[in-house]
Amino acid sequence: MAWRGRVKAGCMAEYRRRHAELWPEMAEVLWAAGIRNYSIFASGEELFGYYECERGVAYAEKVQAESPVVKRWNAYMQDILELRMDPETGAQPKLTQVFRLD
Repeated sequence: MAWRGRVKAGCMAEYRRRHAELWPEMAEVLWAAGIRNYSIFASGEELFGYYECERGVAYAEKVQAESPVVKRWNAYMQDILELRMDPETGAQPKLTQVFRLD
């Protein structure tokens, strides 16, 4: 799963701080969703996120969409992020994979 987003101007330090202090219950939801190897990269204010879905993307999206913890996290991050969420899944819209090297 790959996604992209944007941190609001002047908010990168706060974005980094909040992720350095990730709530334990948020990590538990991600783990329960089968999310592994989750990384977020920044280039200026642009974000690129990538994670592997042990149980498939649809399962990971479902678990996140149904989680009150994820809803709280998204509300917590709303003041510093510019993300358009997928209305069906409640998650970041997926990027389309165009190449893979195994």
